[in-house]
Amino acid sequence: MDYMLFQHKYRYWFILALAVYTYVNTAVCRVYDYFQLPIDWYQAFLSILLITLLSWEWSRLIQPYFTKWFHGDEHINKRLLSFFGLGLAGSLILTVMVVVSFEVFVLHVPMSLDNPLKLTLTYTSLITLLFHLLNAVVFYMQKYKTKQLEAEELLRMNTQAQLQGIKSQINPHFLFNNLNVLSSLVMKNSEEANDFIEAFSKVYQYILRNQDKELIELQKEVEFLQPYMYLLKKRFPAGVELKTEIDERWNHAYVVPVALQMLVENAIKHNVVSHTKPLEITIKANGTAVLEVSNNLQPKINREPSSNIGLNNINQRYEIITGRKIEVEKNDHEFKVTLPLIEIG
Repeated sequence: MDYMLFQHKYRYWFILALAVYTYVNTAVCRVYDYFQLPIDWYQAFLSILLITLLSWEWSRLIQPYFTKWFHGDEHINKRLLSFFGLGLAGSLILTVMVVVSFEVFVLHVPMSLDNPLKLTLTYTSLITLLFHLLNAVVFYMQKYKTKQLEAEELLRMNTQAQLQGIKSQINPHFLFNNLNVLSSLVMKNSEEANDFIEAFSKVYQYILRNQDKELIELQKEVEFLQPYMYLLKKRFPAGVELKTEIDERWNHAYVVPVALQMLVENAIKHNVVSHTKPLEITIKANGTAVLEVSNNLQPKINREPSSNIGLNNINQRYEIITGRKIEVEKNDHEFKVTLPLIEIG
C-alpha cells in the first residue's frame, strides 16, 4: 500500500498551522483593508481555516480511488497528475461555495464574482499545489526507501548464498582424505581405528557446528586443529609438525571458520610429507593484527596443477564478510599466507 501525505496522523495540526500562518500574513499586509472587505478578524481566520481544511480533506477522500484506478509503478506519474487535477477542481468548487455562503449568510452583502472570490480562489490554487507537491515528495521518498531496503535485502541474500556455496566446497575434500585413512586403519588395528574415529568425529562435529557462522574465535580454531593434527599424523607418521606462536591477546580475535584447517590441508597437498622430509607448519600471531600460517617449501615433483580452491575459498569469505583480502607470499624456502585478525567490540 502506498503511503500518502494526506493520511498523516498530524494532518489537522498542519492545516491549523498553515491557516494561522496565512491569516497572520494577510493581516500584516492589510489585505482586507486594501480590498475594502467588511469582515472581522475571526471571520477571516475561520474562512481561511475552512477553505484549507476542505481542500485537504477533498484530496484525502479521493486519493484511494486513484490508487485503485492507476495501480502499479508504471502509472505513477499519470496517477499523481490526475489526482492533482481532480483535487484542484474540487477544491475550487468548495471554495466558491464557502465564499458565497459567507457573503450571503455571514456578511449579508450581495454575491460578487470579483474580490474576495478571486483572491480566495488564488489562495486555494496555491495551497492545493503545495499539498500535492509535498505529497509527491513524500511518495517518492517512500518509494526510494522501499527500493533501497529491497536492494539491501537482495545483497544480504546473495552474500549468504555465496557463503553457503563456498562452505559446501569444504566437506567433500576433507571427507575423502580421511575416509581413506580410516579404511586402512580398520584393516590393521581396531584400537587405532577407534581413536581415529573419535578424532574424526570431533573434527567433523566442529565443522558442522560452525558451518553457518561467518566468523569464529581464533582460540577455538586453534583448538580444533589438535584432533585434526592427530588425523594427519596417522596419515603421515613423523611427516608433519605444527608449531603455534600466538600471543594471548589474540585468542579472542576472529577468523573465518575452518580457515586454518584448509591452509594446513593445502600445505599437505602441495608438498612432500615424509619422516625423512617432515613438513613444518607454523601458525604465528604476535605482532600486528594478522595471523601468519607458513610452511617450509618442498614441492612435490609430479604434482597436479593447482586450482587454488582452498586459498580462493578463504579469500572470498574474507572479502565478503570483512572487505579485506588475505596475502600469499612464496620464495624458494617458504610458503606463507597472512590472514587478517578481526577484532569485534
